[in-house]
Amino acid sequence: MSFDKKLDLYAELLVVHGLNVQPGQVVNVTGEIIHRDLIQKIVKAAYKRGAKYVNADFIDPQVVRLRILESKEDEYLQHVPSYIPKKFEDFVEEGACVLRLTGSEEPDSLADLPPQKINDLQNYYRQSLKKYYAEGVGKSKIQWTVAAAATPKWAKKVFPELDEAKATNALWESIFHICRIDQPNFLQVAKVHRETLQERARKLTGIKIKELHFVGPDTDLKVFLSPKAIFKGGGDETQKGVDFEANVPTEECFTTPDYRLTEGKVRVTRPVLVNGESVKDLQLEFKKGEIVNFKASHGQDNFAAYIANDPGAKRLGEVALVGIDSPIFQSKRIFEEILFDENAACHIAVGFAYRFCLANGADLSPIDLEALGCNDSHVHTDFMISNEYVDVFAKTYLDQEIQLIKKGQWVF
Repeated sequence: MSFDKKLDLYAELLVVHGLNVQPGQVVNVTGEIIHRDLIQKIVKAAYKRGAKYVNADFIDPQVVRLRILESKEDEYLQHVPSYIPKKFEDFVEEGACVLRLTGSEEPDSLADLPPQKINDLQNYYRQSLKKYYAEGVGKSKIQWTVAAAATPKWAKKVFPELDEAKATNALWESIFHICRIDQPNFLQVAKVHRETLQERARKLTGIKIKELHFVGPDTDLKVFLSPKAIFKGGGDETQKGVDFEANVPTEECFTTPDYRLTEGKVRVTRPVLVNGESVKDLQLEFKKGEIVNFKASHGQDNFAAYIANDPGAKRLGEVALVGIDSPIFQSKRIFEEILFDENAACHIAVGFAYRFCLANGADLSPIDLEALGCNDSHVHTDFMISNEYVDVFAKTYLDQEIQLIKKGQWVF
C-alpha cells in the first residue's frame, strides 16, 4: 500500500473514529504548516462525512518563538485577543468537532527560552479558553481529538540511528501501526479496541477503588480516589450521545484522584517535554497531596517553574493505568511526544482534573468538586511512572486488595 493511501486511511480514522463527525457539524483542525498534506486529507474526509464547515488553523513554531524573544514588554505575552476565546466558545455553542495535531516541525524551538515567559504565554492563552475547557471538554459538549503527524526533526529524536528521510518514514510507519490502520477493516479493529478499553474501565469503576499503590524501582506511591471516581477508557460520549475518541492512539484507563491524599515517592520512567524542554530522570516526592521534593538530570529548572504556576500545579489531577501490551511500549521507542508516551505506561498528571471522571461531575459546583479533592489548575501534564518492573495494587472501599498490574502486565 502506498504512503498516500495510508495517509488517506489515517485521515479517515481521525474523522470517522476519532471525531465521529456528524452531518451538519462544524469542524476545526489545528496543526502546523508542515502538517498541510494530512490536514487537506482530513478536511476532505470531514466534508465527505457531511460537515457543514471545516476550518484549518495553521501554526508556525518559529512565529511563537519570535513572540517570546522579541516582545518589548513581558506583559505583552499575557495578551490574548478577544476573538480567540470567542471562536472556541462558538465551538461549544455549535457542538463542534475540534481536532489538534501534534508533532512539531521544530520540537526544540522553545527549549532555550526563559521558562517563565513560556509559562505566561501558555497560561494566559489557556485561561482565556476557560469556558471551552469547562463546558466543551469538561461537560462533553463537543467532540475533540488529539492525534499526531510525523515531522523530520521529531522523527530524528525517535530514530536517531537513521538519516532524516528514513527516520521520517519509520515514524509514519510506527504511527500507522500503533493506530492499527495497517490492519484489514481498521475501523472495526479500532471499534473493538475501544470496546475493550471501555469494558476494562467499567470493571475498574465497579470494584470501587480507594487506593492505587504503585511499587517498583525508586517507586512507592499511593494515589487515593474518592467514592465518586469513574474510570474512563476508549473514548467518551457527548451530551447528545455521539461517541468520539479524545486521543488517537489510546491505551489508557484513567480517572480523577483525590489530590489531597497522595503520598510517597515515584520515578518517572520516560522523558517529558515541559515548557519546550525535555525533563529527564525526574523523581518526585508527595506529602499530603503536594510535591515537596523533586530532582531531574535535565530540565529541573523548567519543571520547577512549571509546578510554580499555581497551587494546583504541584497536585495530581489524573491517574491512569496502562499495560506493557500497549503497542507503543512494545515498539521499545521513546517518542518524546506525550500523546504517545503517556499511552505506553501508567501515568500521573499534575494540574487540573477531569470532572467527567466523577459521578455526575458535570453538575457539581466548585465547592462540591473541592470537597472531593478534584484538583483545579491552569496546567495539566502527564508523567509516566511504570515499565516492565512496576506493580500496581488496588485497595477497595470494601477492604479488598487486588493486584491490577504485575511487572507492567495487566492481571486484573
